[in-house]
Amino acid sequence: MALAFVLINTEIGAEESVVTTLKNIEEVKEAYLAYGVYDIVAKIEAADMETIKRVISEKIRALKAIKTTTTMIAQIS
Repeated sequence: MALAFVLINTEIGAEESVVTTLKNIEEVKEAYLAYGVYDIVAKIEAADMETIKRVISEKIRALKAIKTTTTMIAQIS
């Protein structure tokens, strides 16, 4: 299993709608509004790293209200 946390910056005012959209993506297990440098933190789990990459590039970064993402790959112990 692969695990990643994605730190997201959105357009101003789009944070809540992006969180709602993220929660409808199967691989997104958790998504939270954040205050500080990033607007949203999302936890992604998938069978392998290739799926994680595809979810981030094709499902998350493709959302129009998302300005930037930073991905942190985590090791499951």
